[in-house]
Amino acid sequence: MAQMIFVNLPVKDLEKSKAFWSALGYSFNPQFSDQSTACLVFSDTIFAMLLAEPRFKEFTKKDIADATTSTEVLLALSVESREKVDELADAALAAGGSPANETQDHGFMYGRSFQDPDHHTWEVVWMDPKAVESQS
Repeated sequence: MAQMIFVNLPVKDLEKSKAFWSALGYSFNPQFSDQSTACLVFSDTIFAMLLAEPRFKEFTKKDIADATTSTEVLLALSVESREKVDELADAALAAGGSPANETQDHGFMYGRSFQDPDHHTWEVVWMDPKAVESQS
């Protein structure tokens, strides 16, 4: 079985978060979703568990970080082309996300970023496969 990652993120309004990610073309696994949790599917091995804040709080003794004033994590999603970077970032902004950082264009690597409705920062990146090959 391939190793998987489940990123757990607190959200203020679960339905709003689900609508945002659905507008970007992503789906949810109903088997791991309920009225306070939504399992956002990025791929066969990458998932984000969107948890309403009271549910998220059940998993930690720490305060929930205020993503409007601090950054606890930067989340990066790879895509297959520069065009897909722009397509996903533009869709995020159109769906209610907000800009995060400036566009990064290094020729062999291109990326843009946005904040979701809960101010989590997401980076969308493409790297030229030839550049990756030359590093190995």
